[in-house]
Amino acid sequence: MNEAVMARRERFDVIVIGGGQAGLSVGYYLRRAGVRFVILDAGERVGDAWRKRWDSLRLFSPARFDALAGMPFPAPSDHFPTKDEMADYLEAYAKRFALPVRCGMRVERVSKDGERYVVEAGGRVFESDQVVIAMSSFQKPRLPEFAGELSREIVQIHSSEYKSPAYIKPGAVLVAGAGNSGAEIAIELVREGRSTFVAGRDTGEAPFEPKGFLVHKLAMPFMFRFMFHRVLTIATPMGRKARPKMLKEATPLIRTRKKDLLAAGVERTARVAGVRDGKPVLEDGRVLDVQNVVWCTGWHPSHAFIDLPIFDENGELQHEGGVVKRAPGLYFVGLHFLYAMSSAMVHGVSRDADRIVGELMALRRRADARIRSLPARRLDAAADVA
Repeated sequence: MNEAVMARRERFDVIVIGGGQAGLSVGYYLRRAGVRFVILDAGERVGDAWRKRWDSLRLFSPARFDALAGMPFPAPSDHFPTKDEMADYLEAYAKRFALPVRCGMRVERVSKDGERYVVEAGGRVFESDQVVIAMSSFQKPRLPEFAGELSREIVQIHSSEYKSPAYIKPGAVLVAGAGNSGAEIAIELVREGRSTFVAGRDTGEAPFEPKGFLVHKLAMPFMFRFMFHRVLTIATPMGRKARPKMLKEATPLIRTRKKDLLAAGVERTARVAGVRDGKPVLEDGRVLDVQNVVWCTGWHPSHAFIDLPIFDENGELQHEGGVVKRAPGLYFVGLHFLYAMSSAMVHGVSRDADRIVGELMALRRRADARIRSLPARRLDAAADVA
């Protein structure tokens, strides 16, 4: 590391990586705890992760479940916010609580230098006693290996790049993936007059339609606040049993129903299994003659920037509800089913942030107590090191 970079080192008590809803939630509780921290985010503006999604996207939960701690969402409780409304809310949240977000700071490496964590981002170096990686599991688009075998005449796009029907060429469309994103994109395409197929396993659907007084007052709170938030957690037998499956499979359809797809004219098909003569072939052997493929096939977490021994032999991140035992002072917030089914949802991330900041502050208090208990001569030495 050259001298110019060394000179730009900055020291904080805590560094938060990610300025989305998870990072801002952590920042809210760190601000209340009175520690010196910074939030590093790769986007140009707070909320950009939402702004860059497809144009017609609305959240899959109504506004009453889309607020972070300390600030209600500015919309009627049964309104499904647009992606831009959510982005603007997050930006306003950061301003309201004066959260120290630094945009344009893509983190390239997290490592340790002795007892301190070192974070390299944007040509600068940051040091801290503790780091919270507040990023979702949805970072790197997942594509099947055979995607590269499709004909070059077929336009391929991942849902992270899809914006509107204008982004694909005329002709039939295969939407690969039957989860919430795939269903909503398919509805949009077929309404634009496109012949549209949705391929993939049945993800199931919520046991009620998201409309009506009783649904909003009783059924949705039961699902979001009770089942996703209290029952399906790593602290319950049911949650521990369900977690491995939920980490691998798509969330059940919440707003768009299977009957909606049928009524709109979307054709459901078997899962895409490979390629034959440059065209997608399904598990049942059917070959689809389409001009476009929209891959709604999910995401990989992206932890390649973490240069720490916190992964198992299969490369899986090792943590307990976001606390990394192998690296004291390192924490995660925002991951899918981190603690509960609601952990990656807006209404659930605040609880995880509060819990992780509590763990973080407890570790700081224990460290302070150890320093105070040192004999005077060792205390002087510890101060010199710090």
